[in-house]
Amino acid sequence: MNTHVIQDWTSTQVPMKHGDGRDVRYKVFQNGTRHYQEIRDIDDNLIHILELPQGMAMEKSSYEVLLRYVLVDVVNS
Repeated sequence: MNTHVIQDWTSTQVPMKHGDGRDVRYKVFQNGTRHYQEIRDIDDNLIHILELPQGMAMEKSSYEVLLRYVLVDVVNS
């Protein structure tokens, strides 16, 4: 299947429940009919790949919300 980049690598700092925040980078891509958000730390280590919900209109602010959700609720639980 073909992979298409929707949003190229974007660096951001995600506020965490405890501490200052976490520096990460992410990209959003399509593989076939599915959309994904790949999250990596600043040393390029994979943190998580999230499959985005089908039919959900996504924009940059939505990607940032999902990014925080993954880091706070999925990875750190």
